[in-house]
Amino acid sequence: MEQKLHLIPYQVNAVFEEVSEVPKGIELIAAPKIWENSKGKGITVAILDTGCDVTHPDLNGRIIGGRNFTDDDHGKPDVYTDYNGHGTHVAGTIAAIHNGTGVVGVAPEANLLIVKVLNKAGSGQYDWIINGINYAVEQRVDIISMSLGGSVDVPELRQAIQNAIANQILVVCAAGNEGDGQSSSDELGYPGCYNEVISVGSVNLLRHSSKFSNSNNEVDLVAPGEEILSTYLNGTYAKLSGTSMATPHVSGALALIKEIANKKFERNLTEDELYAQLIKRTVSLGFSPKFEGNGLLYLAAEEYLSDVFNHKLAAQLLKI
Repeated sequence: MEQKLHLIPYQVNAVFEEVSEVPKGIELIAAPKIWENSKGKGITVAILDTGCDVTHPDLNGRIIGGRNFTDDDHGKPDVYTDYNGHGTHVAGTIAAIHNGTGVVGVAPEANLLIVKVLNKAGSGQYDWIINGINYAVEQRVDIISMSLGGSVDVPELRQAIQNAIANQILVVCAAGNEGDGQSSSDELGYPGCYNEVISVGSVNLLRHSSKFSNSNNEVDLVAPGEEILSTYLNGTYAKLSGTSMATPHVSGALALIKEIANKKFERNLTEDELYAQLIKRTVSLGFSPKFEGNGLLYLAAEEYLSDVFNHKLAAQLLKI
């Protein structure tokens, strides 16, 4: 296939040599409030991206393996080094370890499978992505996280995603950054607008809809996507913005939710059931559903809100 998928355009806001904090996006979705019940232990998230800085001190204890499907490093399958920074940033938001320094991810005990499907230029052939999805299925991961997109609907890509879901794997995708801030227009990017995936839009740290975030009827929910602090190349840290940054918040959250659900129901929930558990943990912000879908990811929603409250009242109670 000659067409290519690309990193959804994102912005590097700042790079830091050292930090020591719980990123504001992690706090905004209330991940720390449920860490005593779950940190994602035993759950594996496959990150289909530009690879990862596997030596980063906040990540190397979480990576269980990976594979390179790109032309970087002469196509060597066992070298999935990140030369771009995007994949490393995504990985940190999902599962940076909780060690009192650097940053911490949403699910700091989840396992990461690094599936490099985009090269150092942030570009990937459709065959690379499709092969990466199939590899993740073969490895029996629980969640696939993809912060990438293109303008072309390729049936083979959708078929690979459908196969993953048939294997009860949750597939989380960035909605895209082609938004114009108007709910009257639809911006469609693939695979984010496939109905089968969990499509993630972006809000800023003040819970306002990000102008760049794609709006369409396939957006499922929103998460923090502006000025997001996470791991970066060569052991550093960076603040990045884009729906690419919102997506791993949801992927990490699903690791927490799946661990909790497995304990509560004493069985593995289906993909549909886990999706329902995710949506129960959202709060409407009052924007058009084309912008926010079911609302903002808020992991403590069940703990603090009675089911008798609708989402709008819940938002008022939470003062958001």
